[in-house]
Amino acid sequence: MADGPEGGQALLFLTDDQLRKGIEAMFFAYRGFTADPDRILADLAYGRAHHRAIHFIGRSPGTTVNNLLSILGVTKQSLNRVLRTLIEDGLVISEVGKTDKRERNLYLTEQGRALEQRLSDAQRDRMRAAYRAAGPEAVAGFRQVLEAMMDEDLHRHYRAMKDAKV
Repeated sequence: MADGPEGGQALLFLTDDQLRKGIEAMFFAYRGFTADPDRILADLAYGRAHHRAIHFIGRSPGTTVNNLLSILGVTKQSLNRVLRTLIEDGLVISEVGKTDKRERNLYLTEQGRALEQRLSDAQRDRMRAAYRAAGPEAVAGFRQVLEAMMDEDLHRHYRAMKDAKV
C-alpha cells in the first residue's frame, strides 16, 4: 500500500480535493460503464430505466412491481410507462400473483433474456477488464467502498440479490 496521500494510508484524513477526485472518477466510470448498454438501448429507443428494469427482472424472475419500485426508487407512473413498453414489445410478461391477485409478477421473455444478456455481457466485459487491471485487492476494496456508500434500504436489496442463486 502506498504511503502518500493518494495511497490508502491516509484514508481517514482525506482532503476535499481527494474526495472531489474520487467523485469525479465515479462520474466518469459510470459514463464508461453505461456507454456500451446505452448504444444497444438507443437502437431500440430504450433508455437506462428500461435497462434497470430488465436487469432486475432478469435477476429476480417473478419479482413484483412493488419490489421493483422499491429497488429502483422511481414513481409508480414512471415504472408503469417503462413496463408497458417492455410488455408491448414482448420483452417482459406480467402475471397475476398466485397468492395475492392484486400483485403482478414480472418475468423476462426469451427475447427479454436475450437483450438482458447482451446488455450484461457488455458491462461484464468492461468490469472484467477493469478488475484484471486493478488486481484482487483493489476489487475487494472497491466492493467494500460501494457497499459502504449504500443506504441501508438499498444495502438490504443488494444483500438479497447477492444471496440469490439466479
